[in-house]
Amino acid sequence: MGLMGATWRKSSRSGSNDQCVEVATNLPGVVGLRDSKDPAGPALTIDPGSWRSFTAALRR
Repeated sequence: MGLMGATWRKSSRSGSNDQCVEVATNLPGVVGLRDSKDPAGPALTIDPGSWRSFTAALRR
């Protein structure tokens, strides 16, 4: 699955820090993750259900 058309964002808690993980949740059937220091570098993709489980665990 490609990440063309991904809209990348980072946590609002990151402030002006450029050493963050960015996430793209606007693509059908996939969530993209990448390093903000290397936006042209490799990116991970995971299924949306796994992303929801991961973020729910972080909130607990």
